[in-house]
Amino acid sequence: MKKYYSPIFYCLLIFLLVQNVKAQDLTFSQFYEQPLLRNPALAGVFTGDLRVSTVYRDQWSSITVPFRTEAMSIEYKRPMQGSNDVLTLGAQMTLDQAGDIQLKRTQFLPVVNYSKSLSDDKDSYLSIAFMGGPVYSQFDPTLVRTGDQFQGGSYNPNAPSSQIFTNNGYNYWDLATGISYSSSYGDAGRFYIGAGYAHFNKPIIHSVTGTIENFLYPKITFNIGLNTPITDRNRIIAFADYFTQNGYRQLLGGFLYGFDFQKFYNDDPYTIYFGSFLRWGDAFVPVIKMDFKHMTIGMSYDVNVSKLKTVSNFRGGFELTASYHGFLKVTNSTLEKLRCTRF
Repeated sequence: MKKYYSPIFYCLLIFLLVQNVKAQDLTFSQFYEQPLLRNPALAGVFTGDLRVSTVYRDQWSSITVPFRTEAMSIEYKRPMQGSNDVLTLGAQMTLDQAGDIQLKRTQFLPVVNYSKSLSDDKDSYLSIAFMGGPVYSQFDPTLVRTGDQFQGGSYNPNAPSSQIFTNNGYNYWDLATGISYSSSYGDAGRFYIGAGYAHFNKPIIHSVTGTIENFLYPKITFNIGLNTPITDRNRIIAFADYFTQNGYRQLLGGFLYGFDFQKFYNDDPYTIYFGSFLRWGDAFVPVIKMDFKHMTIGMSYDVNVSKLKTVSNFRGGFELTASYHGFLKVTNSTLEKLRCTRF
């Protein structure tokens, strides 16, 4: 009798059972909107006391069941008494879901970042941060189609299966650290550089087949950000990340050109940005972004240029971001400080 094996079952094996395959980190096209995923030492590198950032990504819907990822980060910073130093507390949360079996990964990673002032004359800071917390992964075993459920060339959902799942997921603890240097130049220009080291605890998971060591290899990331004004109403913002993980390397970079189409005397201007980013060897990403009343909304779309472009017809993933940043009406606000971490 000819045997039929479901592609979904093979996907399950790839993600959960095969010990030779190691997990990789998720990536956003608007990566600059989730700074804690880039490097925990980028927490607090913004103008204000509080920043809340969210992102929604829908990828590969033109080819298969889409991969959907949602993330939210929260950062709150306070100046230290008697100095220009700044302490930032925050958290990174993500939910990733893929495939017919609804394979999910959920993580909650608190972060603490201490920024040491290096100058009394300008906003120059050296920041060191740590981030860590639990990660949970689950799938729905009732949605798995196994080979012995294909009878007579067709799938029979009522047919019993000899495949037995003793559990439907795994969990582990993840740790990351990072360092960054941020400063100002000219009248209003700002920049930062940083390096992050994620998964340095080399997480071990206990799956349905036993213990898997080095499930998530350490990742080293280098970060650059630049915000430079051109005129009183125009500016260029550029970002770039380079990382390496288990022999895999990726370079992301690009820029946004922004102009203030409405400016106020004592409030943030309304600014619209146009630009593009490139995920080297994978996707070209046009971006549009708008700032208004402490809010930011951005949209992007991946134009796939990898070897998969023949199948995808250059279609990749849609991404939507939204964030809030501003000062709080508290006595120890960074608004009261002449020197503070800004971007």
